Amino acid sequence: MRARLSDIAQQAEVSEATVSRVLNDRPGVAPETRQAVLTALDVLGYERPARLRKRSAGLVGLVVPELENPIFPAFAQVIESTLAQSGFTPVLCTQTPGGVTEDEYVEMLLDRQVSGIVFVSGLHADTAAGHDRYRALLARPLPIVMINGYAPGIAAPFVSCDDREATELAVAHLVALGHRRIGLITGPDRFVPVQRRVAGWRAAMERLTDLRDAELDALAELTLFGVEGGEAAAGRLLARGVTGLVCGSDLMALGAIRAARQRGRSVPDDVSVVGYDDSPLMAFTDPPLTTMRQPVAAMAVAAVRALVDEINGHGAPHSEYLFRPELVVRGSTAVARRPVPAPAGSAGQRPAAPVVVPA
Repeated sequence: MRARLSDIAQQAEVSEATVSRVLNDRPGVAPETRQAVLTALDVLGYERPARLRKRSAGLVGLVVPELENPIFPAFAQVIESTLAQSGFTPVLCTQTPGGVTEDEYVEMLLDRQVSGIVFVSGLHADTAAGHDRYRALLARPLPIVMINGYAPGIAAPFVSCDDREATELAVAHLVALGHRRIGLITGPDRFVPVQRRVAGWRAAMERLTDLRDAELDALAELTLFGVEGGEAAAGRLLARGVTGLVCGSDLMALGAIRAARQRGRSVPDDVSVVGYDDSPLMAFTDPPLTTMRQPVAAMAVAAVRALVDEINGHGAPHSEYLFRPELVVRGSTAVARRPVPAPAGSAGQRPAAPVVVPA
């Protein structure tokens, strides 16, 4: 398709003369302006002139898990828009069970000569997966950034929500409402975020209730992520007398609510449920879901900025940036029917009533 200067100029928000200079590979155009024009070409579906095809600096890979969990499209949307604002064209790679693997996507992205890759909840979060794949990318060298999941020994920026803090805040909220038997539902323990959530839940339960080791072990259910996993785990925990549930995702929380209703329990009158993510539409469920909100926008922007710095040779710090979650109180949590007095010695600890973020 023949490129129309006016269309490209409008898309890139520059003059037609500037577009002409870029397409003819002439000097005198700022690097960011040149990149904006090339990005406009890609977005509009025009083929780059042969003299410019060797320049693929505008492409950045974005590898995310399946899109059934609404939190992943939310991350993808912010990352894509932020990349576009920086003059880069995202190449979105979504994984499905039995489909293209992360490693296969990486090979495809390398063939397209991307300038960098953002991994969201990828194999870097799995302690059972080898991480040499990332070291090989860095050795090329290829800038990479990881979101939600930390792997030591990889010289790259990591951006994570503070999962330990999230479960501690969720437990504190339920304890403030009079709950003591508070169960945890989350994913397989080989994942770093899961390990942190378990640690936060256990620490808060030991600090704010009188339950200890053996009792706590019976109140934690590690299962498959998703509605079905949450439903099955909640059924087992409800049989053990829990009145509050802290879940590792909003979808798990919806499964827990379904399990409670199937057993004739009301949410929140009989059982209080807290989710995780504050993914889209959670304010409109029945009841609206109390959840721990991941600061998706702030995390995504930080990840893109770190990657752009790496691409531009500025060298972002190779460490983990932890973002604090926010408790969003809605209708799925309420005062326990028979509040239990706080255990002796709990005074002076973390405030029982955490800050409420308006939904």
